[in-house]
Amino acid sequence: MQKLLCRPKSAALPVISVGNLTVGGSGKSPLIEALASRYEDVAVVLRGYGRKSEGLQVVSEWGKILCDVECSGDEAMMLAIALPKATVIVSEDRLAGIDKAKELGAKVVFLDDAFRQCIEKFDILIDPKPINPLCLPSGPYRLPRLFLRSADLVLREGRDFWRNVWIENPTPKMVLVTAIANPKRLERYVDPAIPRYYFADHHPFERQEIEKIIQREKPTSLLVTAKDAVKLRKFGYPLSILRLKIEVAPEVMEKVDSYIRNYDAKEDPNRPDAP
Repeated sequence: MQKLLCRPKSAALPVISVGNLTVGGSGKSPLIEALASRYEDVAVVLRGYGRKSEGLQVVSEWGKILCDVECSGDEAMMLAIALPKATVIVSEDRLAGIDKAKELGAKVVFLDDAFRQCIEKFDILIDPKPINPLCLPSGPYRLPRLFLRSADLVLREGRDFWRNVWIENPTPKMVLVTAIANPKRLERYVDPAIPRYYFADHHPFERQEIEKIIQREKPTSLLVTAKDAVKLRKFGYPLSILRLKIEVAPEVMEKVDSYIRNYDAKEDPNRPDAP
């Protein structure tokens, strides 16, 4: 349905979008990391929520970090660090971001949360299937669930991908400090005795508010996600990091691979592997 509402613009290279129809965290960024890490000459283009910059910014070029987290936004910096062989770009104009990625030598581009963008792409939607099926403001959906039908691939956690979570650098007295969309998702991985401080998604941490937590709790480290860590490292406090890796079903990987192969073959029918 979505693809019938506009005439998609060709990006002249394979583009894979990973998104969802709901508000809140569903695992888009770690899923992009898991998929994009498998390819050479790959770029990731994000809008850059929460950043203090505007326009197009190259966050990393083939692993070399080119700006700070205030310029990039937390998710883009997290991906730039997690994908040391990739290029990461933030841009409100996704086509401009794709064009820049091509200019820098990218052969495959992943887009974060670009389902409604009128671009020729392979659309992956994560379906958390919440109990409430209604749209905002009565429910969590930004678009009705029937839009799932227009995705090229619909993924569900526990069926198509799985989360592996562990604590890197645990210490005796940790305090959880996080600014992610759905912090209660972390509770299954955190000891109930650990104090918790939840901030709004993409919250720009200030030293003063972190110092208040340190003075109140006197922890041996702050327990944070990788998304939080890129903003909190500058304060110099010891960090314990909730690491998250996504395991993706082989059949999902094959469908993405197939799209890229078929796209490349379409562009160059003389390739040896062209169908």
